[in-house]
Amino acid sequence: MTELREWPREVAVGSVGLRRQSTHRRDEDSESRRILERVANEGGLGGASLVSRVAKSARDHVTAAEADRSDPIEVWGTRIGRTLGLIFALGLLIWLVDFVSRGS
Repeated sequence: MTELREWPREVAVGSVGLRRQSTHRRDEDSESRRILERVANEGGLGGASLVSRVAKSARDHVTAAEADRSDPIEVWGTRIGRTLGLIFALGLLIWLVDFVSRGS
């Protein structure tokens, strides 16, 4: 019995297929490079460390960096509210750790 063998797609479609394949390959390569560059620019290993970015984000959040600076009441109200919320969350965390460590 003879074994039927399927020819590779490039041979079956001829030189036109080879050109399409190489163009497709170049498109994929350029897209891959573009994605890698975008990921690197979004804060890869060369940028600030994760800890410093998180610390800056938390500081900006608590100090109401995004609040409207033309309204001082809004700025101070946001700062006070967020600080009280942080203190409350830390208090709950301490209580939870104490509760779990004592056992039932």
